Amino acid sequence: MRVTNGILLTMEGKRFETGYVDFENGIITACGATQDAPAYDGETFDAAGGFILPGLIDAHTHIGISEEGLRWEGEDCNETTSPVTPDVRAVDGFNPFDTAIPKARQAGITTVAVSPGSTNVIGGQIAAIKLAGTNVDEMTLKAPCAIKFALGENPKRNYGENKGREPMTRMGTAAIMRRTLTRAQRYLVKKEAGDDVYEPDMEALIPLLRREIPAHFHAHRADDILTAVRIAKEFNLRYSILHATGAEAIIPYLAAENMIPVVGPSMGPAGKPETVGGSFETAGHLSRAGMKVAITTDHDVTPLWLLPTFAAMNVREGLTEDAAFHAITIHAARAMGVEDRVGSIKPGKDADLVVFNGHPFHYLTRTTAVFIYGKRVE
Repeated sequence: MRVTNGILLTMEGKRFETGYVDFENGIITACGATQDAPAYDGETFDAAGGFILPGLIDAHTHIGISEEGLRWEGEDCNETTSPVTPDVRAVDGFNPFDTAIPKARQAGITTVAVSPGSTNVIGGQIAAIKLAGTNVDEMTLKAPCAIKFALGENPKRNYGENKGREPMTRMGTAAIMRRTLTRAQRYLVKKEAGDDVYEPDMEALIPLLRREIPAHFHAHRADDILTAVRIAKEFNLRYSILHATGAEAIIPYLAAENMIPVVGPSMGPAGKPETVGGSFETAGHLSRAGMKVAITTDHDVTPLWLLPTFAAMNVREGLTEDAAFHAITIHAARAMGVEDRVGSIKPGKDADLVVFNGHPFHYLTRTTAVFIYGKRVE
């Protein structure tokens, strides 16, 4: 298959005003300027002067586990029976028939991180999932791709205020994280020594301690963000900050960190005190400080299909257009640890592409084709 005759943004440092992409068996085989393309007699899709991008990516959603249009029937986001549930897996609650999925796919989103919610201190295992299919096992790109942690108001409210148990404070939340990670470290020592041990919650944290996957810390307030950084350093974790609402206040500290904040959602009224002051300006400030940033809708807090609109709003408020494109493609992929497969157009990567009939950030633009694993799905 060849997609051709469009403005090709590869997210690999190259832009072609008239470009093409070839793919076969679900894998990209070639790309570049149309005038340099080899002769081709296979099936062709004409982008008609539109934009050709890698499939868009949101690095933090609850799609499929907090289902559109449903109440408790489709709410499988938070296992609120314990503040520590690292062995809970998003794939086990994911519904491929969530009606939000085709809407997101039609907007050009092809891969998402599906995350447990932020009620628990350690909420569970995040999965990178492609948005096409009827069987989550076939849709899953990587699981787990990260472990969910949460700081701030949510754990306090659910356990301290509602249940009168730990954590009742931010101190208690951090203490639970340290206690659990220390226990996991000791468990790993026994495991590596050949001891006959098996505890599912500790097993779930081994890839995290080995730096095979990152921690994703839900944190809005600046002090909570710094607590996440502190704990990540103490346990030598790869990590990203989710939301980062108050990050502008601590940019000098964050700019020195080798991590990708996943910023947002920034649309709509604040739903709680720690999200007051949320702004589309935040990603631009972080980017100008030299940080790679990703953008999130936090679906179902805001609809996933609005991801291109969120990128556009960030550009309006100071993020460069190039950084915005990266924020919903390759940087999001890096935050999820799946950049070897998706997020850019490069031979050897998955053939996940989206074709727009105009500039992707213009409100009148529509997708004209969406491909996942080289198969046209829209």
